[in-house]
Amino acid sequence: MLTVEKREEGSTITLELEGKLDTATAPELDEKIVACGDNFDELILDFTKLNYISSAGLRVLLKTLQDMHEGGQFTITNVNPDIMDIFEVTGFTDILNIK
Repeated sequence: MLTVEKREEGSTITLELEGKLDTATAPELDEKIVACGDNFDELILDFTKLNYISSAGLRVLLKTLQDMHEGGQFTITNVNPDIMDIFEVTGFTDILNIK
């Protein structure tokens, strides 16, 4: 299960994720990101309460990164050590803006 809470502050959208980002929930996150439209300068995914990510979740992040290269900044914050390990092993630390 994945819960996504959306906050807007000026031209920044923050999506706070809670639960698991896996095959079952990745399409839901993708839909929520697409639903944000393109009227923002920065998209932040807050992983404070995210406790698992699968390859399906990684694909959503990669797609979002590619879409954001057309304009805007994409940042991931508050990544727990287990998910950071996955990012490091897959090389995502080299391509994502992680704070």
